[in-house]
Amino acid sequence: MPHRDIESAAARVARDGDGPALVALWAAAGLTRAWNDAAADIAFARGGPASDVLVIERAGRIAASVMVGHDGHRGAVYYVAVDPALRGQGLGRAIMAAAEAWLRARGVWKLNLMVRRGNEGAMGFYAGLGYGEDEVVVMSKRVAPVPHAVAD
Repeated sequence: MPHRDIESAAARVARDGDGPALVALWAAAGLTRAWNDAAADIAFARGGPASDVLVIERAGRIAASVMVGHDGHRGAVYYVAVDPALRGQGLGRAIMAAAEAWLRARGVWKLNLMVRRGNEGAMGFYAGLGYGEDEVVVMSKRVAPVPHAVAD
């Protein structure tokens, strides 16, 4: 069973039934892509011992989220989202603080994240939180067919 505690009182671990609201939030925030099945990504993250999805609620709705995990060496975040109608209220900072706390609780000391080229707003947000660019190139290769790929 995955470890389900977090230090941030403002955030909680996603629960069964949160999937549709998370997918809607991610779509509203412009994070979804046709080639990724967001619901499958949620299930995959929640099902593993080294990953989870954290959320912040406002007025009974999910207002912010982050998918967080680690590989035993470094942490990573994905699907960092804030409801567009609620931006500018500190929810992005709060959900990132929750992700960092989740990682610290597991002994992870460094967090890596990826930002798509051209997303200057996200780059500025993360820079404001103390993140900087490393001198690395991210390379990837599909080693198996994507189980939930959209047919062409």
